[in-house]
Amino acid sequence: MSIQFKSITELKEMLDNKSISSEELTKETFKLAEDLKELNCFVTMNQDAAIKKAQEIDQANDLSSALSGIPLAQKDLFCTEGLRTTCSSKILSNFVPPYTATAVEKLEHAGSITIGKTNMDEFAMGSSNETSYFGNVHNPWKRGYVPGGSSGGSAAAVAAGIVPAATGTDTGGSIRQPAAHCGITGIKPTYGRVSRWGMIAFASSLDQAGPLARSAEDCAILLNEMSGHDSKDTTSLDVETTDLLQSINQPIKGLKIGIVKEFNLSDLDSKVQNCFEDSKKLYEKLGAEFVEISLPNISASVPAYYSIAPAECSSNLSRFDGVRFGHRAENTGDLNDLYIKSRSEGFGDEVKRRILIGTYALSAGYYDAYYKKAQQVRRLIKNDFELAFESIDLLMTPTSPGTAFAFGSKGAQNPVELYLEDLFTISSNLAGLPAISIPHGQVNALPVGLQLIGNFLKEDQILNAAHIFQQNSEFHLDKPSMGDF
Repeated sequence: MSIQFKSITELKEMLDNKSISSEELTKETFKLAEDLKELNCFVTMNQDAAIKKAQEIDQANDLSSALSGIPLAQKDLFCTEGLRTTCSSKILSNFVPPYTATAVEKLEHAGSITIGKTNMDEFAMGSSNETSYFGNVHNPWKRGYVPGGSSGGSAAAVAAGIVPAATGTDTGGSIRQPAAHCGITGIKPTYGRVSRWGMIAFASSLDQAGPLARSAEDCAILLNEMSGHDSKDTTSLDVETTDLLQSINQPIKGLKIGIVKEFNLSDLDSKVQNCFEDSKKLYEKLGAEFVEISLPNISASVPAYYSIAPAECSSNLSRFDGVRFGHRAENTGDLNDLYIKSRSEGFGDEVKRRILIGTYALSAGYYDAYYKKAQQVRRLIKNDFELAFESIDLLMTPTSPGTAFAFGSKGAQNPVELYLEDLFTISSNLAGLPAISIPHGQVNALPVGLQLIGNFLKEDQILNAAHIFQQNSEFHLDKPSMGDF
């Protein structure tokens, strides 16, 4: 029986009724990963340890945990004890952490099996998975096309049916945009719902971990296990966690969905617009009401983000100097020469670009003009959302301006072209709000994503709206043919 493209629920049922053992499931997963290695989804595999854990689960005959025996992939910026963690960067290409990130630890405690670490944009900086030291990840829907970034390896592994779900991180859209480009579901939780401890930082006030899976229901299963307060993370929210599956089947009649008037959807491809209009009609048929709302400062999201994120990355990545962490250059002179050569050799062009921008924005005489001003704009954007949520339950936007694109076709001459790929996703990171992307059609045989943004800690509401949509459509069941791989 094939396990490819099976959901968590389907695999759990197979394990529970003994039609497959955990060891067999794990070995089949590694076979799929090997058969589809041309996708370049994985940086490091965890075969021996994964099979050993599967055997232990079979011997214990205890499948009571939510994810017992389920194989998962982890984005390669979550520290994993004894398993290489590189952030897809040369500077960390041989780093083996002595501890495991809380989010991964929680998933493993729930019985899941880590099969490997997924490829990504270097240090999560990119929107296409083209900045990885280990090469581009191919979109399973079309060879030579990007899977989106930075969680492209995780998204591609799920879309190709290698694993039912994977972890990702989202700083400005890095879970939702690859989910959209790969035709799967991905959710960025409220900032602080999932611990950031052991997650190598890009921009500390924006980064958030979350799941990518085949459906909203599978995302809810993972997020249930990943969530919770962590005393090791000072940004972790100390709030009571709720079972996100409890209300996932609730009818959505009367749900008020906001449409942002400042997003001029007429600028998008007509076929992308048609997908959006069709999804509105389906929600209306299911009883939802649409309300036009205004977010007057939303147009400042991209410039604010690209002042804040590089500034924080400049600070976070200063530790990678060839002495404390990371690649160390050879044949160096004094200490300053060691720093310069190690960082020059270890970091890729996009990471260097953002470090330079961030260092400039934080330098004397420019801090107030750039970083402080961007934070003030961020507060205005957050205020706009708070006002909007007084009259609506959630917002609906496209996830991305278009579909996946060919390697090298965007950003080669002008990096800002790639930065605009996150036009619709960045604002929810600036405001710390939960947001989900679900597939809602195809354009030129490539998936298109629909984004739902919820109020603070309202993951249950957006998961419910996404799940009901998926119960009344089949877009999330579409699978790539994989004929090119």
